[in-house]
Amino acid sequence: MRYIRHLTPQGPAWATLAPDGDTKAIEGDLFGEHAVTDRHVTPSQILAPIAPTNIIGIGRNYPKHAAEGKKSVPERPMWFVKTTGSLQHPDEPIVLPLSSTKVDYEGELAIVIGRDAKNVSKADAIDYVLGYTIGIDVSARDWQHHLGGGQYNHGKSFDTFCPLGPFLVDPAEVPNPDNLRLTTRVNGEVRQDASTSEMVFDVRTLISFLSNDLTLPAGTVILTGTPEWVGFARSPPVWLQPGDTIQVDIENLGTLSNPVIAASL
Repeated sequence: MRYIRHLTPQGPAWATLAPDGDTKAIEGDLFGEHAVTDRHVTPSQILAPIAPTNIIGIGRNYPKHAAEGKKSVPERPMWFVKTTGSLQHPDEPIVLPLSSTKVDYEGELAIVIGRDAKNVSKADAIDYVLGYTIGIDVSARDWQHHLGGGQYNHGKSFDTFCPLGPFLVDPAEVPNPDNLRLTTRVNGEVRQDASTSEMVFDVRTLISFLSNDLTLPAGTVILTGTPEWVGFARSPPVWLQPGDTIQVDIENLGTLSNPVIAASL
């Protein structure tokens, strides 16, 4: 089943999305008691499929991406956080911050945790997944590599730096999240083309590792890392510019698209 979150006069609401495009309202909370109704809805604005409680990013989870940054593959998952304020909705603009001139794209598979998870085994990990969606881990490389005091969080957390969507796909429809084609385009040009089968640490391993003595509350989003051919690795580097459009396609999960604009003074 596919779910969308959309804006109504009463606030955000969920609905199911059928293959023919038909949408039916959901009553209740997708993270708790809920029911699919027979009431058809016409969404006016599609929102990010959830409002995350946490956003965790995984670094260097594709060997070729680690290599293009002249870094080694980590022995265990290397993670950082993006603030929840970095969330952006599908088709809404990524805003280039005034304090950065080196903003980059990263197309990623995103996991949404459906219930509180702590000390989860690999065998049980998928039982904690509410669904999968697409994420763009927008990254200010100057802050990530030079201005951030040795940590990634600042350069990863500017407003609008975490588009998610366009919908949430039930794990039953994604039997193998570790073998999905991922393609990132900027202005229609393919920039990344890989498979999640290339990930160093698979979905089960990431959930189990991150929940080790650490509670992942329901609503946690895990961005599973990006493949090679990000902008900083090109010669010369290619940074996002106002007027660009980023599209990320992941097999079975749809297409997430966001324009890029300059910040206003």
